[in-house]
Amino acid sequence: MRPVDEHILETMRDEGNLTPQAVENFDVCSRSHASVRLSKLAEYGLVSRIAQGLYRLTDEGRAFLNEELDAAELEPKTE
Repeated sequence: MRPVDEHILETMRDEGNLTPQAVENFDVCSRSHASVRLSKLAEYGLVSRIAQGLYRLTDEGRAFLNEELDAAELEPKTE
């Protein structure tokens, strides 16, 4: 987890499904950085990709924000 990751997750909780461009529009980070971080958050199951470039917060992401899940214990999901 990077410091920006929690900000991205909080923005998704507050605003709903987001694209990397929307993350940039909410002044979280640049679109390109958001794209990289969203891909990494999806790899660990905190967000899921629901369409090309569109992500949603998962139950695990909500649990992390509610301090019910320690991100250090997460492992990449394999498909």
